[in-house]
Amino acid sequence: MEARELEGKEASPTAGVIDSQSVKTTESGAIRGYDAGKKIKGRKRHIIVDTLGLMVGLIVHGADVQDRDGAPDLLKSIRHRWPWLLHVFADGGNAGDKLKRRLKKIGRWTVEIIKRSDKTKGFEVLPRRWVVERTFAWLCRCRRLAKDLERSIASAEAWIMIAHIRLITRRLARYCYL
Repeated sequence: MEARELEGKEASPTAGVIDSQSVKTTESGAIRGYDAGKKIKGRKRHIIVDTLGLMVGLIVHGADVQDRDGAPDLLKSIRHRWPWLLHVFADGGNAGDKLKRRLKKIGRWTVEIIKRSDKTKGFEVLPRRWVVERTFAWLCRCRRLAKDLERSIASAEAWIMIAHIRLITRRLARYCYL
């Protein structure tokens, strides 16, 4: 909350960006699945960040969990901690009525799907969506997160949280020395 206030924002976010990242695991990992879209056998990290890119919530599943199935679990886990976060930006993997029906049962979120233009070829920066992709890039700077080496889901989530705490403390330290 202090990092948000130092950036000139309210302490509690009102909007967030949700996405997932599939990562390979080792054979020692207990829970894992196969993401057919990315052709990766491993785990999927679902995160939601605020508009500054600071992580608000995190859940790790087997990679076979679809984005629209993991998103409600993630939003349910942050509902009480961040009660003012009501608007969520998401990618096309979260489109459809299935997600909207599940979200009506657990809260009153509005979901805005940000899609790529069909005419665009190659890379395109999408509004609001780049924030969560940047957060994944920040987290993957930690060598330990390049591949999921953990045996348990709790341990995998803990290492992601440790990496994010490191990012926030460095950001806060920058403000102290300016």
